[in-house]
Amino acid sequence: MGNKNDSGTSEHNQQQMQGEPQSASQSSAKGDIDRRSMTYEQLAERRSTPRSKTPFYKVMLGLNVFGWVGMVVVLVLFHYARPDFISGVQQYWGIEGDSSWSESHLSAMTIMLQVCLIVSLVSIVMRARRNRRRTDSFGVNLIILFAIAAISLITLATTLGL
Repeated sequence: MGNKNDSGTSEHNQQQMQGEPQSASQSSAKGDIDRRSMTYEQLAERRSTPRSKTPFYKVMLGLNVFGWVGMVVVLVLFHYARPDFISGVQQYWGIEGDSSWSESHLSAMTIMLQVCLIVSLVSIVMRARRNRRRTDSFGVNLIILFAIAAISLITLATTLGL
């Protein structure tokens, strides 16, 4: 079928196809030669595993999910850390509200933002090293997660002096 290795098939492969028995020393010596020169069929079989079944893909998926779940945790912590909104009616009636940030929630939120930033950066580097083809996707969601975490940390540092 137009395979460039059809004419260059080794004796070992031809003997295996014909079903001839071999001795142990011959098979080990010829096995070393076959490992060095893979045929097109062997290469295609090696790459026939879907990407979703590889351990690297599972690690990348786990890091991606962990990063976004961490961002949701950051949003929940932000809700509890921020000061209360004091409306005009509350001011008129003299009802006081909490106007300071919760330090414990703020420190936890900062740590979670740093974790999200590191996880997204590690995922971006891993994906960049893995993708070699033009058709491989780069993972824009990781860049968005990195940007959100970085901008949030910069904003916290400049406005609250952390």
